[in-house]
Amino acid sequence: MSTPNTQDAEARQYLVFRLGGLDYALEFNKVQELRPLQALERFSSDGEIISGVVVSRGVIMPIVDMRIAFGPRPPQHDPLTDVIILKLSSCVMGMVVDGVTDIVALKPEQIQPIAGAAAVDYLTGLVEVDGRRLIVVDIDKLMSIRKVQFGARQAA
Repeated sequence: MSTPNTQDAEARQYLVFRLGGLDYALEFNKVQELRPLQALERFSSDGEIISGVVVSRGVIMPIVDMRIAFGPRPPQHDPLTDVIILKLSSCVMGMVVDGVTDIVALKPEQIQPIAGAAAVDYLTGLVEVDGRRLIVVDIDKLMSIRKVQFGARQAA
């Protein structure tokens, strides 16, 4: 009977997804399931980033279109667009991304801090895997960001 390698035990699984031409990674244990966008029953919303609610396996959940939040232009409607169903500490929700690519195993020491990103607490760091640079995100922190109202002026 073999004993597990302690170095391998440190590695965590991360789901890699594409968004706006960049590769991101989030902890796989936050992922409940992957679904194609077209397979979900959707109800529209007037929100910019919150694109409505969906029903998946009888559960109603909000859906956030990360292509709008991170992209420079409105997303194209593509039948191959993926929805990552997340099980967060506060709720279950869907996250629309350009596509899911793979799952990678990362050790904490592989993830390097991002220079100048101290004020952005949802960015965990950068890692290079097979020649690709992945931006590692803390999905709980990212999804807890509140939309800031810009343009409101104070009276002098």
